[in-house]
Amino acid sequence: MPAITAENPLVLPRVTAPADARARRVLHVATAPSGFEGEGFPVRRAFAGIDYRYLDPFIMMDQMGEVDYEAGEPKGTPWHPHRGFETVTYIIDGTFIHRDSHGGGGTIADGDTQWMTAGSGLLHIETPPEELVLSGGLFHGLQLWVNLPARDKMTDPRYQDIRGGSVRLLTSGDGGALLRVIAGELDGHEGPGVTHTPITMIHASVSPGAEITLPWRPDFNALAYGLAGQGFAGAERRPFGMGQSVVFGDGGALTVRAAEEQDSRSANFEVVLLGGLPIREPMAHYGPFVMNSHAELVQAFDDFKAGRLGAIPADAH
Repeated sequence: MPAITAENPLVLPRVTAPADARARRVLHVATAPSGFEGEGFPVRRAFAGIDYRYLDPFIMMDQMGEVDYEAGEPKGTPWHPHRGFETVTYIIDGTFIHRDSHGGGGTIADGDTQWMTAGSGLLHIETPPEELVLSGGLFHGLQLWVNLPARDKMTDPRYQDIRGGSVRLLTSGDGGALLRVIAGELDGHEGPGVTHTPITMIHASVSPGAEITLPWRPDFNALAYGLAGQGFAGAERRPFGMGQSVVFGDGGALTVRAAEEQDSRSANFEVVLLGGLPIREPMAHYGPFVMNSHAELVQAFDDFKAGRLGAIPADAH
């Protein structure tokens, strides 16, 4: 797993929750069903079956892969529209190319993130590069959808190309985990992602048998998702592993522990930790649009059909 790492985590700033912070208990563990997205690449629907009141401001998250493609097999998505939210694409293994009708675009690989604010609307495409299609290879990543509040639904589109080397690297109190802060902040340490909706996104690599107890904003929700390996959530040590999401309750501290033994695919327990300030507004979600009402969804489809969400660049055909 070649996401950005550190040779010696012990030299990094250490993060530990205050001793008097109230621990967040585990409310629910959900197993992600498998499916296919875009032109047919495999995904796990991380938040399927979880009540939206525990997800807000997050809408959905897909774990893309992990899949080892044969030559000619890598797939992406065709051109498609979005309005009303942000997409966050984090690549752990492999390479993905993004391009949109608003002029945003770039190539991300091992540990990079593309943060696209769809806002008022655009068209975009995500594809593997031609060399990966020809050669095949390992592909693994995440795509997270973050809702926008009503006041920002029609904001101008924005694209952020976040290089893996710019993420904020931290460690746990005993140095047993590497924490990559992609967006938001953890104990005063800020990640590079600029967000409309206040959130925190962290990729943690927890060594076998190690435990992290992190300070967590009491006004944020808290979620964990297992990317690889197995471990436990909460002080009560609720088991979870690859392809499972954990919903935490209220409190000021979040605990994850890695099992003593990990599988052969991963030396560590790889976990994504998410928290966000709930928007608490009505949400109308259909296909590629996330708005506040059915009427706004109808308008989004009308605008798309009329070409008001942008055009595919001429040199893209």
